[in-house]
Amino acid sequence: MRLAIVLPLLSASLLAESAGGIQWTAPAGWKAQPDRPMRAATYAVPAAAGDKEDGECAVFYFGPGQGGGVEANIQRWVSQFEAAGKPQTAKKTAGGLPLTTIDLSGTYLASAGPMAATKASKSGYRLLGGIVEGPQGAVFFKFTGPAKTVAAYQAAFEKLLASVRR
Repeated sequence: MRLAIVLPLLSASLLAESAGGIQWTAPAGWKAQPDRPMRAATYAVPAAAGDKEDGECAVFYFGPGQGGGVEANIQRWVSQFEAAGKPQTAKKTAGGLPLTTIDLSGTYLASAGPMAATKASKSGYRLLGGIVEGPQGAVFFKFTGPAKTVAAYQAAFEKLLASVRR
């Protein structure tokens, strides 16, 4: 009987990811992708019914004092959109750590690859972001995709941010 109780606890802890002195747990159904430059983790988020593309949640950690401040990154994310509405930002906490969130919709200027100069315009996109000020530096969570897909998984993204702990 004890083994039945311990196994779910072990499997949940094995799913936790970490960077910058924090851990989080990715939502069930989000598929971890292979390592990519400058990312602590990347998850493919299944497309909502009717959407042609999956969403993506990228987690960035650059090291202590690296990657720019919270406001600089909010502005960088805003600059990745054209024809966008006003971003909604909020200050919260996650696991006792400062968390700044952003919600932005419009035409996303998606990069064609790492350090690529060309961008693909994708209308009807949405970005949900969270910047956690961790003990070893900021960790950046950026969820982008077609607006319908992002809306379908907004609660899962919020649960991911709420799972943050030292």
